[in-house]
Amino acid sequence: MGIQFSEDEEREFLTTTHTGVVTTLRRDGWPVSLPVWFAYVDGAIYLRTPAKSRKVARVRHDDRACFLVEAGEAWAELHAVVWLGRLTEVTDNDLRERAGAVISAKYAGFSMVRAKVPDATKQHYGSRDVLYELRPTERRLTWDNRKLRIG
Repeated sequence: MGIQFSEDEEREFLTTTHTGVVTTLRRDGWPVSLPVWFAYVDGAIYLRTPAKSRKVARVRHDDRACFLVEAGEAWAELHAVVWLGRLTEVTDNDLRERAGAVISAKYAGFSMVRAKVPDATKQHYGSRDVLYELRPTERRLTWDNRKLRIG
């Protein structure tokens, strides 16, 4: 028995996991990895970010990205999905609404409490956003150490 996720297990994991990590590239080639909220919809990852963010500038320069979702604390519990792909801005209004609704529903109750947030942060996250789609362009990496028979 392999330790990779089946397609159904991968879909379930991506649907239910809370935070992903997206890595984009600076102009000098150095990677920048940041936690993101995301939604898995119809075989793709969707994430939103403020239009004025540095992430948007990095993606406009180089759309290659790595996306990681992981869980588990002890080695025998570790499981993860890693996708390599290209971030594409979603401009189709129907898809923006559908994926945006999934993100909003998934994170309802987790957003910042506006009364405790500095004005600059409110302005940053209150501005127009960009919705990105990521589909894997190479073989996806998955593993689930919980499938190993230990002992």
